[in-house]
Amino acid sequence: MTRPTERTVLLNPGPVNVHDQVRAALGSPDECHREPEAMELLVSVARKAALVCGGGPSHETVLLTGSGTAALEAVISSVVPDDGRLLVLDNGHYGERLLRIARVHGIGTERLEFGWANPVDLDAVAAALAADPGLTHVGVVHHETSTGMLNPVGDLGRLVADHGRSLIVDAISSLGSERLDVVADHVDWCVGTANKCLEGLPGISFVCAPADRFEALDGVRSRTFYLDLLAHYRAQVRHHTPQFTPALQILRALDTALDLTLAEGVAARGERYAARAAQIRAGLRERGIDLLLPPEHRANSITNAHLGGGLTYDQLHDGLKQRGYVIYATQEKSAGVFRLANMGQLTSHDIDGLFTAFDEVVREHAAGNPPRLGAPDTQR
Repeated sequence: MTRPTERTVLLNPGPVNVHDQVRAALGSPDECHREPEAMELLVSVARKAALVCGGGPSHETVLLTGSGTAALEAVISSVVPDDGRLLVLDNGHYGERLLRIARVHGIGTERLEFGWANPVDLDAVAAALAADPGLTHVGVVHHETSTGMLNPVGDLGRLVADHGRSLIVDAISSLGSERLDVVADHVDWCVGTANKCLEGLPGISFVCAPADRFEALDGVRSRTFYLDLLAHYRAQVRHHTPQFTPALQILRALDTALDLTLAEGVAARGERYAARAAQIRAGLRERGIDLLLPPEHRANSITNAHLGGGLTYDQLHDGLKQRGYVIYATQEKSAGVFRLANMGQLTSHDIDGLFTAFDEVVREHAAGNPPRLGAPDTQR
């Protein structure tokens, strides 16, 4: 067996294969985070992230050293007041995560559970908001990668705004490739991360919101220390300094990644991703593999498909990994489903190579000579 690619092709939903310029930015010189050039970097990254979100002159971005979950927890724990409650829209693993974060911090919640791979029912959301004026905030995942579902953030934003409530959007897996405009879509709190569709490296996440929303947090009790969103806002926006030591090299890589994102354009990147996704879906269908979602609900950066032919996930994963391709499992509620993400710097040639390797793994298994199983993947 030969390895057909010199690099590992990442088909997991982040981290992703990045541009050479992004990787090179990690080699920036050692520097102190309290010096002017570090302050300039914070401002640069925050401004560019706001542009990708569709933020206008009144928007600010707060940067956090941590994965996307850090920024998500910062928002949920910081913006819902003691006398407020959060309506969680749950149709997958990451919708459920919103609920778990809120409950850890003792925040009052109401859950609308639609079931995995089922769309959000806008009428049910409207009814819940009309029935309970104590629901001050609504939380939703834009791209629910556990199923590949793209939720209708624009429609939700208008609905939530019409009811006078505040919308929190987990855009961790969508920002940079799917259409999202925090102004037009009435998104009050938008959470993003570096290492998915923005094609940066892991370690930086951020929150984009109107400045007046940040300022209004003066009246909300802080529930955390490191993830206190108001404290980070005061430090970064009011005083132009980081609250704590940021990962400066990762920030420089994100600055470069954002330059590349803005130069390409979110719409163009979405088209590039959609072309790779179409290639993946066609290859799966040609092999008789069923996809989890109907076309109208699929995001452009991931495909969830059913395992078939008696092949287990571990056999498929380990056989492909030996050949230079990393795929992704899904959570327990989607047992028998695997994921192929097409985020990052992937080419048509990469997808062709994936299916060449895929066919080889299937043939080996069918011949009674399954691929040698490697060490367990601790990320699954």
